[in-house]
Amino acid sequence: MTILKKKDWSAQTRRALTATEVVANLAKVEGWSLSGDGADVAIEKTYRFANYYETIAFVNALAFIAHTQDHHPDLSVHYNRCVVRLNTHDVGGLSATDFDCAARIDALLQA
Repeated sequence: MTILKKKDWSAQTRRALTATEVVANLAKVEGWSLSGDGADVAIEKTYRFANYYETIAFVNALAFIAHTQDHHPDLSVHYNRCVVRLNTHDVGGLSATDFDCAARIDALLQA
């Protein structure tokens, strides 16, 4: 089980990660991939569920994490899956916040 310490990203200065930092961080979050390019670059992952109820329960838990982290992903919600897309608009790319949130989202489904 992954233990993640609380981090107040609203009080942090965010910066765009370099390509090398993105690759290093991407290796730490299983199943996430790069999507888009330039200022629209993001990390993305599809989570699959048995039914709509489980999908929405996941979305609600994810919304709580996003709110507490002051970082809000783009979501595409379907009957049995949710596509999560993270990037940091104010830095025009990816920041450490994106990878921290990805790890926190993954931790929702760890038993």
